Amino acid sequence: MKREGLVRIPSGCAIASVISTEGNRMSGETIINAMVPMHERSNGLGGGFAAYGIYPEYKDFYALHMFFDDRSARKSCEVFLKENFEIIKSEHIPTLKLSTITDEPVIWRYFVSPLRAGLRELQIDEREFIVRKVIHINSRQPGAYVFSCGKNMGIFKAVGFPEDVGHFYRLEEYEAYSWTAHGRYPTNTPGWWGGAHPFGILDYSVVHNGEISSYDANRRFIEMFGYKCTLKTDTEVIAYIMDYLLRVQGLTLKESADIVAAPFWSTIENMSDRREAELKTFLRTAFSQLLITGPFSVILGFNGGLMALNDRLKLRSMVVGEREDRVYIASEEAAIRAMDPLAENIWAPGGGEPVIVKLKKGA
Repeated sequence: MKREGLVRIPSGCAIASVISTEGNRMSGETIINAMVPMHERSNGLGGGFAAYGIYPEYKDFYALHMFFDDRSARKSCEVFLKENFEIIKSEHIPTLKLSTITDEPVIWRYFVSPLRAGLRELQIDEREFIVRKVIHINSRQPGAYVFSCGKNMGIFKAVGFPEDVGHFYRLEEYEAYSWTAHGRYPTNTPGWWGGAHPFGILDYSVVHNGEISSYDANRRFIEMFGYKCTLKTDTEVIAYIMDYLLRVQGLTLKESADIVAAPFWSTIENMSDRREAELKTFLRTAFSQLLITGPFSVILGFNGGLMALNDRLKLRSMVVGEREDRVYIASEEAAIRAMDPLAENIWAPGGGEPVIVKLKKGA
């Protein structure tokens, strides 16, 4: 008999998401249920969730979710935070003691606003300020790690199976208009709290099933722009790539997808629309080092929507379904059925074909 944890599952890792296009908030229980039928795609070395719309009372402030090795690391980091931010609220993130979740760090959250003096001194906007300070903490503050830093959203992750991680963080008590989830089966990188998915920067969050063969090239390029990959897993670089393309370069979601999962040159050459072919040629050429190679399926969460994307050859599974105002995305149809047994229009996107879902105007 094959024993769990002793057999490599090449297509392992589980991803799932749900969004209400009307902006209706739903309990975290929905997304936890999605991970149960995909239990065997994980091995207990990482699980996590991202939720959007969970802090309406603090929606104008950045929510920093942080891990600390111990109390002294927290106190030391708070000195840095007070030098750079107005701290509106500081508290322990509520958790539930479970025998399946062990060795937890100190888990804290801060609702903050950048100090105006710091913005004037650096002459940058507040989003760039947040990115720089988060990178500083994660690379230079011993024993401290920011794992979520967006507005009105939060990432919750740990070492454990995803359904246990969800209950550990009491996600049934949160409501969000959009949820993403991940169950980890690490093959080349360690299983630790900071290395669990999702990975986030500002309001961008990434869950990923697969391996990035191009990681070193992607990392070397993105680190030229101030990002630092410190979390011992390849997926981290995807979050920084998307922040760079969408926020810094101002590209669209579709254009960003055409960079990280660029069409083959032969596909571009055979396009009948020459203007479209010229655009794709430019994107492939200008951002060649951000092409992600290797098998992957990714869900990108952001304020106001989701984008799901497979690699060009579709070497990892991903299906989409919908019903009424909800759109579901997951590694398996079983996960969608666990969220909504009556889900309709189940289909599998093609390789390199982005699925972009946004809130309706005014939602």
